Amino acid sequence: MTDPKRTQRDAFRAHDPASGPLTTDQGVVVDHTDDSLRVGERGPTLLEDFHFREKLTHFDHERIPERVVHARGAGAYGYFQPYESCADFTQAAFLQDPDVKTPVFVRFSTVQGPRGSADTVRDIRGFATKFYTSQGNYDLVGNNVPVFFIQDGIKFPDFVHALKPEPHNEIPTGASAHDTLWDFVSLQPETLHAIMWLMSDRAIPRSYRMMQGFGVHTFRFVDANGKGTFAKLHWKPKLGVHSLVWDEAQECQGRDPDFNRRDLWQAIEAGAFPEWELGVQLVPEEDEFAFDFDLLDATKLIPEELVPVRPIGRMVLDRNPENFFAETEQVAFHTANVVPGIDFTNDPLLQARNFSYLDTQLLRLGGPNFSQLPVNQPLAPVRTNHRDGPHQGVVHSGATSYTPNSLGGGCPAVAGGNADAYRHHAERVDGEKIRRRSASFQDHYSQAALFWNSMSDWEKQHIVEAFRFELGKVEAMSVRARTVEVLASVDGTLAREVAEGIGVPVPSQGTDRYKGSSPALSLESLRGPGSLSTRRIALLVADGLETEHLAPIREALTSQGAIVEAIAPHDGKITGLDGSGYVVDRALPTVASVLYDAVLLPDGPPGDSPLLTEEAAVRFVRDAYRHGKPIGALGSAVALLDRLGISIDKGQGVAADHGVVTDPTARPSSGGEEFAEKFTEAVAAHRHWNRPALLR
Repeated sequence: MTDPKRTQRDAFRAHDPASGPLTTDQGVVVDHTDDSLRVGERGPTLLEDFHFREKLTHFDHERIPERVVHARGAGAYGYFQPYESCADFTQAAFLQDPDVKTPVFVRFSTVQGPRGSADTVRDIRGFATKFYTSQGNYDLVGNNVPVFFIQDGIKFPDFVHALKPEPHNEIPTGASAHDTLWDFVSLQPETLHAIMWLMSDRAIPRSYRMMQGFGVHTFRFVDANGKGTFAKLHWKPKLGVHSLVWDEAQECQGRDPDFNRRDLWQAIEAGAFPEWELGVQLVPEEDEFAFDFDLLDATKLIPEELVPVRPIGRMVLDRNPENFFAETEQVAFHTANVVPGIDFTNDPLLQARNFSYLDTQLLRLGGPNFSQLPVNQPLAPVRTNHRDGPHQGVVHSGATSYTPNSLGGGCPAVAGGNADAYRHHAERVDGEKIRRRSASFQDHYSQAALFWNSMSDWEKQHIVEAFRFELGKVEAMSVRARTVEVLASVDGTLAREVAEGIGVPVPSQGTDRYKGSSPALSLESLRGPGSLSTRRIALLVADGLETEHLAPIREALTSQGAIVEAIAPHDGKITGLDGSGYVVDRALPTVASVLYDAVLLPDGPPGDSPLLTEEAAVRFVRDAYRHGKPIGALGSAVALLDRLGISIDKGQGVAADHGVVTDPTARPSSGGEEFAEKFTEAVAAHRHWNRPALLR
């Protein structure tokens, strides 16, 4: 099937010249571009050098203002396909026919940092999807967490000013661990639920491909008869939801600041197309007030135990952009870009976004014609009376640019009774003009506690450690103490453990009155099917190691979609135990354990493994163990685990304990089938927590 968005974009493609001389923008042939026109060889440059001025002027204006938030991003094209007609709750055309694939463009991003910051910072991630539907563009502008930090959009400037780097020194970049953010949090308890998500491992995803997405707000679907239904929208990744741990996330920032961006690009280039399932939580309008929270409160979620998520379709990303600036950087999302069948609610944060996004694009993209940029153009026909303005890309003809008219034949005419016309949902609105928030928005603690109660023990430990790290960076002790007092209103144990780590008094009154939990919120329940697809496995090798038995094990892993890379102290080839050469993919000095999902250690000559003398290899394995990653060791390589003090049951045959799989008796003749099976199971589980601590 031809991708209509790709076909449309092809008309705008500019190829690098294959032949012919260099010219100016005006088509004038240039004979020399290495030296500016000057008076003599060492004299001043002449202003009349129009080629020099044009070249520098264009370069000086190559960049546009970066986004205030979500500046650092990565994007890809793909398609969305519904499972079945959703006509029972919406008339949106792209949600009706399971045989129709709607082109999409998705942009993932971090919130706080500039374009040059790292991918793996602790931050909320943007998950914005542009659907190029037959009825016009629909933008689902969401995040990787289901709630936001504030309830009313009027507070957004305050929140972002507090979140951004400190104004006096522009520190820290891409991080929330500083005084102004936590000062704001400690004084604005509505932030607490989102803060709990930010302090969890959800804020450091392993991959964009392993990250959930949420519409955050309660939207309204409308069917063909005008009946409305409240809706929450969810993206669920096919590979399951997986995260980094904070220690490796920090090292990734130095080892590969493009860790998530590179991962997405390489997966698509390799044909391992990321996939998500779109699900909805539907609430009849008559049940708007059936919950103990307000549906219009963006700091609240609907527990899946109360309203299950109904799967309605899938999205596949199968094509990388050809030009980052033209597509990923210039794509413009807007929450008010909706199509018939999708409408808004009175959520005060959503109402503000419906104004703010368009206002932002006007500045960032230089005027009102940004919808003419190829990545923003809808596939649906565009017929407007809009004219002129900066960057107008169309030469309009005709005398009429107004409605009504007769000189232009009355065109473009309003749709009248056309079934495809957008009609706002009819809702009675009545009340006094006031600046006051509803009392139903005042509970700021119960869902923050719900999230905490739903975490496994290791997730809770990571949250406590995150709070200790973040607040430990706060210079004002009064802010530390006030934040802990606020946390005490969420959970007394949480507040006590954080206080003990940051040097402030433990609050005397800590609550434990919130008992509810939601298993669907824990990463334990979101691991997915245990696929090896695109898992990166480091095969540590060195001169003198046994290489003969590696082929069947490597085949067992790659046949299930894993990416296995041989890593040695040097590039080129290593000399195996039998004298044969074995090709190396990476050199140890260029990589680290944090860039891989698992590590495999081959057998060597009798006695100690050659890897024992490689400090980088020892560190590689030690870090993998500390971060809960699967480790496989064969033959003499088991001694390396002993050196590290990894006290698990290694057995005499194949043994698996807390994700560490060993076979000290491994030989090429044994085939390694049992070892491969156990190691595959360990990798599919992703992480293995509650391991014994390293003895040394």
